[in-house]
Amino acid sequence: MTFTSFDADVEEAIRTLPVADKVRLLSGSGLWFTQAEPRLGLPKITVSDGPVGVRGHRDTEAAGSVNLPSATCLASSWDRRLMARVGRLLAAEARRQEVDVVLGPTMNLHRSPLAGRNFECLSEDPLLTGELAAAYVDGIQAQGIGACPKHFVANEAETERTTVNNVLDEQTLHEVYLAPFERVVRQARPWMIMAAYNGVNGKAMTENPLTENPLKTEWGFEGAVVSDWHAVYSTVDSALSATDLAMPGPEKLWGDGLVDAISSGLVPEAVIDEKVRRLVTLGRRVEEGRRNGPATPEAGAAVAREAAAAGFVLLENPAGVLPLSPGDLTSIAVVGPSALDPRTQGGGSASVFPAYTVAPAEGLRARAGDGVRLTTVQGAWLSEGLREPRTAECHAPGQGEGSVRLTWRGPAGTVAEEYGPRTTLTRGTGAIPAGATAVDVETIFTPDVSGTWKLGFKGIGHASLEVDGDAMAGADSRDRYADIEAVLIGAPDESAGVDLTAGTPVHLTLRYAWHPQATLFRVGLAIDEPRESADREIAKAAAAAGAADVAVVMVGTSGAVESEGFDRTSLALPGRQDDLVRAVIEANPRTVVVVNAGAAVEMPWRNDAAAVLLVWFPGMEFGNALADVLFGDAEPGGHLPTTWPAALADAPVRDTRPRNGRLEYTERLDVGYRGWAKQARQTPQAAAPAYWLGHGLGYTTFAVEGFTLLGAAAPGDDVHTVLTVRNTGSRDGKYLAQIYADAPETDVDRPEFWLAGFATELIPAGEHRDIRVTLPGRSFQHWDAGRGWCGEETTFRIAPAGQAGNARAALAGPLAASIGPAATIRPMASIPPAATVRSAASSRPAASVPALDGMG
Repeated sequence: MTFTSFDADVEEAIRTLPVADKVRLLSGSGLWFTQAEPRLGLPKITVSDGPVGVRGHRDTEAAGSVNLPSATCLASSWDRRLMARVGRLLAAEARRQEVDVVLGPTMNLHRSPLAGRNFECLSEDPLLTGELAAAYVDGIQAQGIGACPKHFVANEAETERTTVNNVLDEQTLHEVYLAPFERVVRQARPWMIMAAYNGVNGKAMTENPLTENPLKTEWGFEGAVVSDWHAVYSTVDSALSATDLAMPGPEKLWGDGLVDAISSGLVPEAVIDEKVRRLVTLGRRVEEGRRNGPATPEAGAAVAREAAAAGFVLLENPAGVLPLSPGDLTSIAVVGPSALDPRTQGGGSASVFPAYTVAPAEGLRARAGDGVRLTTVQGAWLSEGLREPRTAECHAPGQGEGSVRLTWRGPAGTVAEEYGPRTTLTRGTGAIPAGATAVDVETIFTPDVSGTWKLGFKGIGHASLEVDGDAMAGADSRDRYADIEAVLIGAPDESAGVDLTAGTPVHLTLRYAWHPQATLFRVGLAIDEPRESADREIAKAAAAAGAADVAVVMVGTSGAVESEGFDRTSLALPGRQDDLVRAVIEANPRTVVVVNAGAAVEMPWRNDAAAVLLVWFPGMEFGNALADVLFGDAEPGGHLPTTWPAALADAPVRDTRPRNGRLEYTERLDVGYRGWAKQARQTPQAAAPAYWLGHGLGYTTFAVEGFTLLGAAAPGDDVHTVLTVRNTGSRDGKYLAQIYADAPETDVDRPEFWLAGFATELIPAGEHRDIRVTLPGRSFQHWDAGRGWCGEETTFRIAPAGQAGNARAALAGPLAASIGPAATIRPMASIPPAATVRSAASSRPAASVPALDGMG
């Protein structure tokens, strides 16, 4: 399909451009750049990861990027306005890093809690994902920077991700997995869309007809379809598809072989011309964005801090121990592995290099003040592997904490010297001094305990570590230089045991050489302290907790458990963390458990804690945002964007592993909360989830006083509703309005119920607000393989509910309203007063509507 045409001179340039030159334009000129063509007015375009920050095309830890919270944390806000602010900040970061297109957001769904990349994806619900992604894309592109939603489509697991054939029926494909992409394309018009590694129904996505229809034909997508990196697997089939750009490049499969395929007639030149037109369109958008530039950006730290708090989910707070009052405290014990080595972001392509990270203890100490004694204890370890040195443990001579001295060397000797801010280097070729083939990384390390430490390194390449000039560990893995997953995610580590004395510094020198053909490397110092027995460490943490007014125990996942590149095998917290939590709770009943994980984990102690706060991977302002929420300076603004099982065995979808190359989506429409609802109906004795989609507590209370159905302007249009809510507490708070729908008499295969609309509103204490919630007309349609999107001659019920777990009762309750068949929804003017069901709720005490009232 030809979506546009240019003025005659550009069309003539496309027509007369030699075929080999056209083909050259269809793949990149390196990891992050496209090819330029002056004859077409096509500039060189720079793209960069990723969804929670902009790493920049130089791939250097020295640049410093704003590190925003993980997608799961951002989505927990359910806040379109916040997502647009995040997009604006990312655009400003892109401009600062000389980037034209941001590779994000990641829009795949949380089909299974075991999917390793769930932290990078927004939610389990297609409507929630599509709406938040559209706001994110709008925020970026309004500033003249492009967005590239990914990964199109059905890319919900990491196992065998480049070869798996995901098998879905048409209704499931359109209603669940294509739906969020359709919403973002129609609402936000992204400049690019990334085709996924996987296949769908027998065809790799870079060869799949879905990129033509519905993406380009039905939805009218005018941008360019780019492959995921190294996801072009053929010459002819991929060229004949609607994939426009192969990255990175030059892509050999789209080189001379494609020129020959065009010459022999296997690939029509007109197909190539259409790809070129789309790249020229992208180039024009980029040029216009460069001329206009983004508006004045908001402060990155402020947005990162606010976004983190807005996504923190207060799961439990039965006795109201939160928020804490500094005036009532003399001591706080902060224990657990995430207290000392917090995870601010997930691993893989979504990672960035923050200029700083506010550690939890640092943020809490600053907020609590000098009058409160704060102690920290390790308590447990996440793994047996090595960790990066902490900022306070090392410094280059004459430099600040965490710094290193870098000596870049070439065949003739020293090429350059500089100081770096981190003990792990990530460098692309553009960030390496000219002529350098190796680098020495030096720092002074000061241990805080005496004993045998493991000192070493992690990385792909030829490396050796010297301690005070003595060689201690070495390895050569340069032959793996082209394995980008190993370089970025799964690099090996090497170490040696060294006896050190607390407070006595040692000089560490890491000598490293990369493969000469490597376009990217990552290498860094890695250490591990002497460990007491697990029982002894837990006892120390419990003793510290017992001596404090309140204990904050911080647990979470490690990079070996939750990352791009592999799926999870368990939802249990790694190591002895569950034992640690139980011991701390027993020692101090005023224990707040802080969960630092990007996606679902099992929490067998959740009902015993005084409070449980989920902070996800919260970005560089972790400590400050945590202090804001624990001390009540900010609300825990989050509600779960995905349903959390109490135990993995209870989850409706557990298997992410293909069988004979196929992964069948046998649950069909029943993803996430829908699967839990179906499971509850079919097997009443089945276990319920620990927490449903939409669950989240706050520091105030709300009462729903009415629900009004306004109707739709025309058949198939959106349905408009108003939810009247009063803040019955003493604090301002954010209310999340969730409207669910069902069709009890339907003849169509539908979920038990589904999220039909949502909105957030800040309501001052004691006041009420009329919250307008729009339910997209698509919420009442279904996909028919022969006819496409269809209405149905049936009655739908809609109702507000505090979370998905209350939806079934709410839809049969006093606030439920009915609408006619999707094809014949009555216009607004004809909706009778009876459709307003406010009196049913407002005539009775707030406590009589438990499905709707509660914490914010």
